[in-house]
Amino acid sequence: MARAGLTAERLTAAAAELADEVGLEKVSLSALARHFGVRDASLYSHVKSLKDLRARIALLAGGEMIDRIALAVAGRAGKDALAAFADAYRAYALEHPGRYAATQLPVDPALPADSPALRRTADITYGMLRGYGLEEPDLTDAVRLLRSTFHGYCALESAGAFGAPRDVRRSWDRAVEALHVALVHWPCEPKSGA
Repeated sequence: MARAGLTAERLTAAAAELADEVGLEKVSLSALARHFGVRDASLYSHVKSLKDLRARIALLAGGEMIDRIALAVAGRAGKDALAAFADAYRAYALEHPGRYAATQLPVDPALPADSPALRRTADITYGMLRGYGLEEPDLTDAVRLLRSTFHGYCALESAGAFGAPRDVRRSWDRAVEALHVALVHWPCEPKSGA
């Protein structure tokens, strides 16, 4: 293995590239071993399993995605921050479909405490939404609304499922505007004891 120069990081980067080329579901340890010209068993000193490899791809992709989002939202607030966040999210999802698919995998509950990328994602997302005056439990509800809207739109767009002649980008912009209105007029949950 030393001759091949393999590390967990190098395997993860190659698997992420492969996921973008052929789809996350087609990434296997065998395909990765073939890519590096080694036996499948050689990979197990770097990654525990396919599940471990996919979790590593998810963390890599999540870090890349939040870096892009953080850069986009820096210095912005309100609708401008939301639009920048949404556009960076969509661009990453469309440019890196395999990596993006990995970010949608269930995450081990122990990971957020150990993952700077996951902590940073929460900090940036919740920070942007606090600009709308939201507090828990409404923050979590708003995060779920944004994630499901962004993911649903990107998944449908990637699949070519928008067949109407209306420009897809214009529809995206309108969806973001609608989310802004929803956040401004959020039906906050009453405080306990109120």
